[in-house]
Amino acid sequence: MISLNYRDSRPIYEQIKDGLRKLIVTGAIGTDEKLPSVRSLATQLSINPNTIQRAYNELEGEGYIYSVPGKGSFATGDPDADASRREELREKLRELLAELRYLGVSQEELMALLEEEPSGGAPAGGAGREGL
Repeated sequence: MISLNYRDSRPIYEQIKDGLRKLIVTGAIGTDEKLPSVRSLATQLSINPNTIQRAYNELEGEGYIYSVPGKGSFATGDPDADASRREELREKLRELLAELRYLGVSQEELMALLEEEPSGGAPAGGAGREGL
């Protein structure tokens, strides 16, 4: 499900958050599907439950999951739930594009990158590219 890289400079909770976000976005965790409990995921990954709780809290704040008291956390399945996340990713993309242009990558090469099949398996020309 989620693998942790202890050599990664990112904190563990961010790795968990990014891993769960990727599973939700790619459809590996379906809409309204229950996520593992904080305790079970902490046991599975051999880390502190507070780390899992922090990742879950942030995902809930971003709109990727919702919690039902006494029942657990569930995936929202709503790709439009987090407009601020989309804007954050657009800003990162702008920064990367500026750096690539500075390094001499041509407009044609950049366009070819946009047309490539993403590693997540979703088609490159799908919804969500508007406004880029």
